[in-house]
Order: sequence, then structure tokens, then C-alpha cells
Amino acid sequence: MPKMKTHRGAAKRFKKTGTGEYKRSRAYGQHILEKKAPKRKRRLGQGALIDKTDVKRVARMLPY
Repeated sequence: MPKMKTHRGAAKRFKKTGTGEYKRSRAYGQHILEKKAPKRKRRLGQGALIDKTDVKRVARMLPY
């Protein structure tokens, strides 16, 4: 059986942590920042973990 291919779009968006969870970046932090509060902009710069309902789907796209 051939090797599974990594979904390249998913590989650019998600990273696996040391504990096996998947990290993602937050949306809405790239432009139109003038009207957003500084606290909100700081939070948007931090990563977040994907929801547990999406773990199976992301894991399938990132086999290695």
C-alpha cells in the first residue's frame, strides 16, 4: 500500500504539539486592526487549540 500524503493546506494551518494536540492560529487578526481593541489584538496573535470535534478530521489530513 502506498504512503499516505499529507494535506499541504492543513500542514500550513495546523501544528501538532508535544502532547498530541493540534494548534491553530486565530482568525480576524490580519487587517482592519485600527478599530480593534489592543487587548483583542494581543489575543488574536496567540495560538489556540482546535476544537475536539475537529481533531479526527485534522489528524487524518496530517498522518506524519
